[in-house]
Amino acid sequence: MTVADRRKTERRRGRGTRKGVVSPIAMNKIDYRTQTTLITGASAGLGAEFARQFAERGSDLVLVARRADRLEALADELSSKYKVTVTAVPFDLTVPAAGEALAKEVARRGITVTSLVNNAGFGTHSPFRQENAERVQQEIGLNVAGLVDVTRAFIGRLTGVLVNVASSLGYQPWPNAAVYGATKAFVLSFTEALWQESRGTGLRVLALSPGPTRTEFFDAAGSDDMARGVRLQTPSQVVTTALRTLDRRNPPPSVVSGTFNWVMTLTSRFTTRRANVLAFGAMTQWQMRSSNGPGH
Repeated sequence: MTVADRRKTERRRGRGTRKGVVSPIAMNKIDYRTQTTLITGASAGLGAEFARQFAERGSDLVLVARRADRLEALADELSSKYKVTVTAVPFDLTVPAAGEALAKEVARRGITVTSLVNNAGFGTHSPFRQENAERVQQEIGLNVAGLVDVTRAFIGRLTGVLVNVASSLGYQPWPNAAVYGATKAFVLSFTEALWQESRGTGLRVLALSPGPTRTEFFDAAGSDDMARGVRLQTPSQVVTTALRTLDRRNPPPSVVSGTFNWVMTLTSRFTTRRANVLAFGAMTQWQMRSSNGPGH
């Protein structure tokens, strides 16, 4: 084997670089038993499933959401089943400077957060000119400002993982979900930039983009039109995709959950912006007509 071949083999295995130095990119698998993971939006859906799978891996948890009763029930379930420490922190992330306030509350309880899952968020679904202005501001505040605030408040102490939940709608404009799609495009771009900034620190950063998933999302949105004609994933499938991606030796900055959803995101790369918007606009119109048909 030549020197060049040996170097290629070392890089493929993650052992070194051209200079023979251990690569800062290739990382060891995380021992979640050493982690304390804060999960926002943890009372249901993807947040609750993240809590279950992190607890199963041995991580202590800080569960954050507004619904205290659900948080307490989930905390009791997971601490009993997995013998980990689970702390429920009822908290409204739409308040100003939410991240700083949450960090102070966690510190007051004597907890050091080392991994973070920003899952809290919601979407609205209707033509933009018909949207409720206050509801739209809440949507932007939680999906964008709240996520940024919480990330800024905790990122300096994170040593494990940072997962920001984006959406497959963040890859292309989606008429009748214009604000929601735009907020998730922000999350995707923001997180991928943090991935680059965090290289060499040991922190694994990932933007997770689910497609339509069996959660309470559509109840909050006031419509299930976005799910019509597509196969819904389960929260377990989505979270498993995220954790398997993070387990890789050199995780990518983002992942789309589900083959169909991944294929749909590719359209924005191989078509013009005009064609892309027209195509998804036509799909939206078909979904809305279907919802008004017999049996609905």
